[in-house]
Amino acid sequence: MYWLRKWSVRHARLLEVTYEVVERSLLVAAPLLNRLGHERLEKPVAAVEKVVKGALFDCQMCGQCVLSSTGMSCPMNCPKSIRNGPCGGVRADGYCEVKPEMHCVWVEGWAGAARMKNGKAFSIVQLPVDHRLQGRSSWLRVVREKVAEAEAQASTKRHGETGAQRP
Repeated sequence: MYWLRKWSVRHARLLEVTYEVVERSLLVAAPLLNRLGHERLEKPVAAVEKVVKGALFDCQMCGQCVLSSTGMSCPMNCPKSIRNGPCGGVRADGYCEVKPEMHCVWVEGWAGAARMKNGKAFSIVQLPVDHRLQGRSSWLRVVREKVAEAEAQASTKRHGETGAQRP
C-alpha cells in the first residue's frame, strides 16, 4: 500500500476537499449520530474508517488523526513515531534512516502540505498521542468536539446577548 500512500500525498488537495465534505456531512448528521449513540456507532464507523484510511494513508488508527495538518502523510508511519517533524536522521535524498527504502513521512508531508489550501497547518505542533484512543474513530471524535464547540459558542453568545440587554 506504500504506492497508494504516496499517491495520497501527491493528491493532498483533492483529499483535503474530500475530507471537508465528509466532515460537513457528519456535522449535518450530528443530531442523528447523537440519537443513535456514539458508543453504539464506534465499532462500525471505526471499521469503515480503518478500511478507507488504511488504504489511502496506511492509517494506524491512533484515534487522533492529523492528516489535514500533515500534508496527508500519516506521522504514525514514522518508524520512530515522531509526530512533529523529521528526526535528525533524514537522509539527504529524503529517505528514512531506519527504513532506507521508505521516504521520510515528514518529507512527504511537507510536499503534500504545499499542495493544500490549509497547508500552513503543517507548522502546528501536534499533541502527544493518547494511546487510550488507539483503534477508535477519529471521525466521530471530531464531530463530537466540533458540535460541543459550536454549542459552547452559541451558549456564550446567548448569555452575552442576555447580559447586554440588561439596563
